[in-house]
Amino acid sequence: MRKLVVGVMGGGEGASEDVCRLAYKLGKLIAQEGWVLLNGGRGVGVMDASAKGARECGGLTVGILPDRNAANASPYIDIPILTGFGDGRNFINALTSNVVVALPGRMGTISEIALALKNGKTVILLDFDLGDLFSEYRKAGLMFSVKKPEEAIAEIKKILAEGAEFF
Repeated sequence: MRKLVVGVMGGGEGASEDVCRLAYKLGKLIAQEGWVLLNGGRGVGVMDASAKGARECGGLTVGILPDRNAANASPYIDIPILTGFGDGRNFINALTSNVVVALPGRMGTISEIALALKNGKTVILLDFDLGDLFSEYRKAGLMFSVKKPEEAIAEIKKILAEGAEFF
């Protein structure tokens, strides 16, 4: 049986301490559910914090790195995937994730959200206000907003209970 892959996207450099705390808690909760955490793999911001939370709870972490150097991976990434694709790796992040949880970030995060939505993936915004951007996807039931990591997990469970086919 395949495991659910939860993509955690968000700011790298410049991510606030509050956002990193949310990412850390989210990572812990993903691991506690037995799900796989996937992110951009680097040792900064949301990527590092979410992987640390998951790893500390025995979870499996996968990092899709933009370059060819495994030394740039967070020490909390179990499986670093070196792409050499730069920002092109955002497409891999979006397509490999069964569901995406996006925390505050900049253009890279927004591109991952757009790619996920365009490809029919559910996106949960965690304390990330995008205003009316992507409102058509919200109306279609592909994008949701929550304030706490626990609410993101509850939303994923609700979608699973409704019989969503993530695989």
